[in-house]
Amino acid sequence: MENTYCNFVKSLDEDNIHKQYHDNQYGFPIEEDNELFGRLLLEINQAGLSWDTILKKQENFRNAYDNFDIKTIASYDESQRHRLLQDAGIIRNKLKVNAAIYNANRVLEFQQEHGSFKAWLDLHHPLSKAEWVKLFKKHFKFTGGEITNEFLMSTGYLQGAHGESCEIYKKTLEHNPKWRE
Repeated sequence: MENTYCNFVKSLDEDNIHKQYHDNQYGFPIEEDNELFGRLLLEINQAGLSWDTILKKQENFRNAYDNFDIKTIASYDESQRHRLLQDAGIIRNKLKVNAAIYNANRVLEFQQEHGSFKAWLDLHHPLSKAEWVKLFKKHFKFTGGEITNEFLMSTGYLQGAHGESCEIYKKTLEHNPKWRE
């Protein structure tokens, strides 16, 4: 069966946020650690909500979370937590805010041990979805099966972001040589 997200965006205007995300970000690798972390933060905040909500608020998240700067987020104190919980431009959920700060500290540890968050992810590739979920649950907060799956598909670590008949599928293959290994 064809990927439903791909089917969903076929009829959308070129400037639609879903079409832009699908065609230019979803399933493509992210090289820079802050951007990788930002995608994880967005996926965590999507839990229980629509992806449409997150896409519409993604710039608000970027601004509220200091351009997804891992080191800065890891150092957030109670005043920063309070600021985030008062920010109507993002999802004001204490568990998700706390997870962002905790997870930023974990990523800092991976950077120190492996050189980067991306290197840590690459070190574990390829894993099955179940193995990834187990690994993420061990190291991060608020990363269940669906969050982990979407984060990894959206960043090219797991296949499945696009159906084979989707015109973007071939582009993601070109950018993900590890899928052909």
